[in-house]
Amino acid sequence: MGTYILRRMVSAIAVMAMVGIFVFLLLRLAPGDPAAIIAGDAATPEMIAEIREQMGLNEPLWVQFVHWALGILSGDFGTSIFTGRAVLELIEQRLEPTISLSFLTMIVSVTIGVSFGMLAAWRARGLVDRVLAVFAAIGFSLPVFVVGYSLVYFFAIKTHWLPVQGYVPYGNGLVPWFVHLILPTVTLSIPYIAFIARITRASMLEVLSEDYMRTAAAKGASSYSMLFHHALKNAGVPILTVVGISLAYLISGVVITETVFNVPGIGRLVVDAINSRDYPIIQAVLILVSGIYVLINLAVDLSYTLVDPRIRY
Repeated sequence: MGTYILRRMVSAIAVMAMVGIFVFLLLRLAPGDPAAIIAGDAATPEMIAEIREQMGLNEPLWVQFVHWALGILSGDFGTSIFTGRAVLELIEQRLEPTISLSFLTMIVSVTIGVSFGMLAAWRARGLVDRVLAVFAAIGFSLPVFVVGYSLVYFFAIKTHWLPVQGYVPYGNGLVPWFVHLILPTVTLSIPYIAFIARITRASMLEVLSEDYMRTAAAKGASSYSMLFHHALKNAGVPILTVVGISLAYLISGVVITETVFNVPGIGRLVVDAINSRDYPIIQAVLILVSGIYVLINLAVDLSYTLVDPRIRY
């Protein structure tokens, strides 16, 4: 078990090192010069050269990378080019909306997706199974922004039941916080509910067809015991995998959803930074997101050993 954990952790560190190199080179070699953007349209070559020297952009790439990597390891993500504020401070200010939206989305997606998938497998080829097939097809097909604008039109503009956009901090009250997150959460949850439900159904169907399930039924095991104590546990590895994948890919969906609903989270921060070519912010967010992605995959890999002890060896 210890060897397995150590091997997975070493792999995660290697992946993060490669991600760091890729992120640094991707932004540095992309077209455009942040010094020229800062200087403005009327800038002279001398002004641009001075700004490049102040920002360290005139140094060799490997020197820039070493300085940047050492800063990251020490917790210094640099300073925003346009605001002059610490990047970590800007990210911390945007964390609450993104974490709130992501947390509610995963709670809704996993709860409904797994439950719907289990029920569809238990009643295979029945009404629930057919409804799931239709819902999954629609959920996979519709882009997030289409779902978001449709919900805004019906539930905010037409009926005025929910706010159109914006975010209320949790400290200002639980009800306003929750109400402002209903539409973004539903928008972001639909494709993940469909994805998790379909994989759960397929995995549960495979387990339910095993001989030991028929033996449990012959011994008089209840439906609850068969579903949760036998089927769900043995179907756990694929379900954990798809939940981990959904949580990782949730980050990209958050960017679009925050833009649609004008939620001031990390997604909006990244979009604004890309438009202004604010290198430090883009790099910091990409590194943090990649780190979260790697940690999620590591946690999922380690959780396999709890569901299926054979993986430990």
